[in-house]
Parts: sequence; C-alpha cells; structure tokens
Amino acid sequence: MHAFDVLGDPVRRRILELLAGGERAAGEVSAVVQEEFGITQPAVSQHLKVLRENGFARVRAEGTRRLYAVDPAPLREADRWLDHFRRFWTPHLDALATEVARGKKQRRRT
Repeated sequence: MHAFDVLGDPVRRRILELLAGGERAAGEVSAVVQEEFGITQPAVSQHLKVLRENGFARVRAEGTRRLYAVDPAPLREADRWLDHFRRFWTPHLDALATEVARGKKQRRRT
C-alpha cells in the first residue's frame, strides 16, 4: 500500500496524530477514535493493523497491553515525495508570514 493510501483515511490520520504525542495504549487510542468517529473497537483495531503492517506504527507488548508509537520512516518517505511540490506553496506561506509580521508591526505603532 502506498503511503498516501494509508494517510488518505481520516481515521488513520487521527490515530497518527494521537501517536505523535508519544506512545499510547491500544485501548486509549481506540476509546478516542471510537468517540470521535463513531466506529467499533474492531474497526479501530483494523486501522491500527494497517498502520502497523505498512510501517507507520510500531507496537510493543507490556503485560496484556499493546503500546503503539509512530514509526517516522514512512512519513519521511512521504515528505521526500512532497519536496517536489513545496515550491507551489512555500512562496505563498513566506508571503503570508511577511504580511502577518507587517500587521503586527503596524498594531504596535498605533
């Protein structure tokens, strides 16, 4: 599965956002995702499996708990691919930053 196929799903993106804050128990991830998306625990488990099998997440056992963490390697790969396209938005973001700075400077003067 291609990285963007994995990342294209909003549930999997949310799981990665949760894991980006640090290692989390599968039950904790499941509770948040179930609440936010209204899906079942087995559905969340399937999303975790897709992330694990495609290298986006690592899992380790701690007693009966399964702790998940982000594996950054596939995200770096996606980031490298996006490098080809950064030129389309970077100048716009730089211009926005300049305008924000100008606005702050004007507010300080008045």
